[in-house]
Amino acid sequence: MQLTREGRSQKESTEISTHMETDKLLRKHLVKLLEGGDAHTAFDDAAADLPAALQGKSPKGAEHSPWQLLEHVRIAQWDILEFAINPKHKSPKWPEGYWPKIAEPPDEKAWQKSVQAFRADMKRFIKLLADDSTDLFAKIPHGDGQTILRQALLAADHNSYHLGQLVLVRRLLGAWK
Repeated sequence: MQLTREGRSQKESTEISTHMETDKLLRKHLVKLLEGGDAHTAFDDAAADLPAALQGKSPKGAEHSPWQLLEHVRIAQWDILEFAINPKHKSPKWPEGYWPKIAEPPDEKAWQKSVQAFRADMKRFIKLLADDSTDLFAKIPHGDGQTILRQALLAADHNSYHLGQLVLVRRLLGAWK
């Protein structure tokens, strides 16, 4: 049997190489899923160019305004990420801690501030997923069985659901292309 420099058989080296490629591919797919744009609208498209006059409006039949949906996805994504990386993190109280109390942004800069915070947390999440030292399958020590993989899938699922709602509300308000 021929051994590699590391003392592994060719079969073992091939298995390790295959595992590394599979891991890279999984990380790439998770990042793409979080970013959106394939099967669901990307965040930047859903949040872009909404006139300030419509940010706090709830169309007939809609439970939430665009502002409430934007803040909800921001808060939830932040919470999902913080839980994954910070053992001292305390989640907001459900449901009131995840939804703004008023339909309108509190000031003219709030919409853009929320968009920027969402993007910043998305970048942090992507950095975590792209880091080869992050074990996607290890249980989060302060959780009850959750993994980084589960948290990434949860964030992507939650974001896509509520970004779909944001697009629908924008359509009902006549503010979607």
